[in-house]
Amino acid sequence: MNTLIEVRDLAKTFTLHQQHGVSLQVLRELNFTVAAGECLVLHGQSGAGKSTLLRTLYGNYLPASGSIRIRHAGDWLELVGAEPRQVLAVRRQTLGYVSQFLRVIPRVPALEVVMEPALARGWSRADAEARAKALLTRLNIPERLWQLAPGTFSGGEQQRVNLARGFMVGWPVMLLDEPTASLDEANAGVVLELIGEAKAAGSALIGIFHDRAIREAVADRYLDMTQEDLAHAS
Repeated sequence: MNTLIEVRDLAKTFTLHQQHGVSLQVLRELNFTVAAGECLVLHGQSGAGKSTLLRTLYGNYLPASGSIRIRHAGDWLELVGAEPRQVLAVRRQTLGYVSQFLRVIPRVPALEVVMEPALARGWSRADAEARAKALLTRLNIPERLWQLAPGTFSGGEQQRVNLARGFMVGWPVMLLDEPTASLDEANAGVVLELIGEAKAAGSALIGIFHDRAIREAVADRYLDMTQEDLAHAS
């Protein structure tokens, strides 16, 4: 099995300073691995820590304890305690993250927003533009919007720009936080195709999916965040 990410004894605690320093343990001693071509779906009720886990894996939150090891540039790299330049290199080359919300610099056209991950990797502008246009077309963003800033778009259109950006380049490991949350059935189907293509290309995916049908379509395994136990997808 070609494991690409390995998590051991991961714990995350929040201290609620406005509530007399009460300590809230959100993640406790999580253990899992994800291999190339596999999708691990995070499962559990609201508040179980699913989004917190994704943000901790991406380095937005510092864990209280534990290990997050990722295959980066041919070697294993420990992300917990890694230097900022190492984390940035991992985010540019190895670890993709599709959040629920599009966060971009104001006034930058949608096409440029989508192209950015490819240009950061040194793609030619022509290749990046061709890929970006193909993705925006697949995700049903009208061409008349491509040169406009996504901040003016509807919530669903912004999410589709976000998805085009997220799938712009191949990621060895991808984190997906409710990628189909605000989409209609047709566009959710496109996202399923993109996830399938990423898996076929050898990506290891970790995702949260509210929709049961989509969850069952993409899951190879589940991480039950309530019981903190791994179960195989049926």
